[in-house]
Amino acid sequence: MLRLLIVHTIGKLIAWPIRRRLRAFDQACLDPRAVQEQLLQSILRRQAETAYGRDHGFDDIRTVEDFRRQVPIAPYEYVEPYIERVKRGEIHALINEPTIYMFALTSGTTASRKFIPVTPQYLRDYRHGWNLWGLRTLRDHRRAISLKPIVQLAGDPDEFRTEAGIPCGSISGFTTQVQKRIIRRLYCVPPETGRIKDATARMYVAMLFSLPQDVGMVVTANPSSLVQLARVADERKESLVRDLADGTLDRHLDIPDPIRRSLTRKLRPRPRVARRFESIIRQTGTLYPKDVWERHLIGCWTGGSVGPYLRQLPRYYGDFWLRDLGLVASEGRFTIPIVNDTPSGVLDITTHYFEFIPEDEADSPAPTVLGAHELQEGRHYFLLPTSAYGLYRYHIRDLVKVTGFHGRTPCLQFLGKGSSFSNLTGEKLSEHHVTRAVEEVARRLGFGPGTYSLAPCWDEQQPYYGLFVEEGDAVGGEAGRKFLDALEERLRQHNSEYESKRDSGRLGPLRVVVLPKGFWTEWDRNRLRRSGGVPEQYKHPCLLGDVNFRRSVPVLREMGGSTEVRSP
Repeated sequence: MLRLLIVHTIGKLIAWPIRRRLRAFDQACLDPRAVQEQLLQSILRRQAETAYGRDHGFDDIRTVEDFRRQVPIAPYEYVEPYIERVKRGEIHALINEPTIYMFALTSGTTASRKFIPVTPQYLRDYRHGWNLWGLRTLRDHRRAISLKPIVQLAGDPDEFRTEAGIPCGSISGFTTQVQKRIIRRLYCVPPETGRIKDATARMYVAMLFSLPQDVGMVVTANPSSLVQLARVADERKESLVRDLADGTLDRHLDIPDPIRRSLTRKLRPRPRVARRFESIIRQTGTLYPKDVWERHLIGCWTGGSVGPYLRQLPRYYGDFWLRDLGLVASEGRFTIPIVNDTPSGVLDITTHYFEFIPEDEADSPAPTVLGAHELQEGRHYFLLPTSAYGLYRYHIRDLVKVTGFHGRTPCLQFLGKGSSFSNLTGEKLSEHHVTRAVEEVARRLGFGPGTYSLAPCWDEQQPYYGLFVEEGDAVGGEAGRKFLDALEERLRQHNSEYESKRDSGRLGPLRVVVLPKGFWTEWDRNRLRRSGGVPEQYKHPCLLGDVNFRRSVPVLREMGGSTEVRSP
C-alpha cells in the first residue's frame, strides 16, 4: 500500500515537469551557438573574482576569441595548483561559491586520480543531466518500467578527507545520499552499501536487497559491474536463499560492523521469497537476474572498450532494453542518449561550454578549435569542456565521433581515451581501432574474447601485435586462427598505416598470446590499486602501448594465424 501511494504521488509530481524540461532542452538544441556563448559568458562572470579568474583576465573577456586567447587548452595538471589550494580550504582560489560539498575522484583508469570540486552548481548541472536522461527513458518505457524499483550501484562518497576536512570519493555515492526521501524509496540498494570496500560483499548486499523486487531498471556505468553482480548472485545463491529466509546477512562477508548493523536493521525474514528462489534453482541450476526479473532496462556505458562485457549480459539478464548512460564521468555529464541501443548521445549544451579539436590535429601546437555548431557528421574530435566549477578548456583526452544531430546540436559517441595509442613502427594504432575491429569480428563469427588486450611485441626478426587472452577463452585452437585472420583484415581496413606496415613486412601477423586463467582479474586489480581508482568506473585497457608487456607476464603459449601452438 505504501509503495502504491509513493508511485501515485511521484507520478503526479513528475508528469508535467517531464514535458516542460524535455521541451526546453529540445528548444535549446535548435541554436547551440547562442546557448553556448551565453553560457560561457555566465560562467566567466561568475568566476571572475576567483584567483584563477583574475590570473586569466576573465573581466576582460568579451568574445569567444578573447577566451581562447587568454585561457590555454590544458590538462588537469594546469589547474591542479588551484585545486590544491581549494583542498586546503581556500575555495575562492578556483570557485566563487560559498561552499564545496566534496571532491569527486576520477576512476584512475589511465593515471592517478584527479580531484573535481563538487559545488552547488556542479550538483545542479549533474542532476539536470541525469534528470533529462531519466525522464526520456521513463517516457519511452512508461508502461514497462514506470516507477518500478531501481537497482543502482554507487561508490563511497567519503573515502578520505583533505587537510581542510573536505570529503573525497564517489559522486554517485554522494548523489545517492542526498536524494529526496520519497525518491530514495524507489531504489533497492541501501546507500551505505557503497562504503563496503570488499567487492564481493558489496555485490552480495546489492543482490540481497534487489533480487526479491520487481525491478524495472538497473543502472551502473560499467557493464563489467553488471557481469560481476550476476556472477556473485549465482555463486552465493545458497547463502542468499538462507539470508532471505532468515532475514540475516552472511556473517562471513567482509562488512564493517557499523555498516552491517545498519543493513541488518533493514532486513526481515522472507520465507516465501526464499522458497520461490529454491524452486528456481532446482529448475534452472542458476540464480541469475534473468531467472527472477521480468524484462527490464539496463543503463550502462556501451561505447569505447566495454564490448566484451556487453556480449555477456544476455546470458545473465535475459531479454532487456539497453540505453547508454552517455559520456558521464566525475568531471561531469557531457552527453544525453535519447534512444536505445546506441552509444551516441546529444551534447548537453546547457551545462558545459564545449570546444573541439579535430583528431588529426591532436599533437599540433596550434590546433584548429571548433565550437559545437561547427562540427561535421562522421568526423572524430577531442573534447574540451569548460565548467562552472573550475575546469576551463580542459583537455580530458576523450575522443568522440559525431553521429548526427538533434536539432542543430551534435550527437556524440565516445570512442576512447586519446592516450591509448601504440606506435611501434609508425602504425599509429588506437584503442578505438582495436575495439571496433574486435567487436565487428565477434559479431560476424558469433564468438570473441572475454577480457583481452592487444599489445606490441618485440622480435628481432619482425615485431608484431599480440592479442593477450586467458587460458580457456573463446579464441583458442582452430577458432583462434579464424578469429585472428578476420581481425587482421579489419585492422587493415580501419587503419591504413597498419596495413602499410604489414604489407612492407615491418610488422608481422597478429598472434594470440595465452595467459593463465584469472590473470586479467588480478592485473586489473593491481592496476586499480596503484591508481587508487574505483571498480565501478574502471575500464580495462584493450590496447597497451608497452612493448615490454609480453616480457612482464607469464605466457603459457602463443599462436599465429597460420602457425601451430608453440611454447614461448
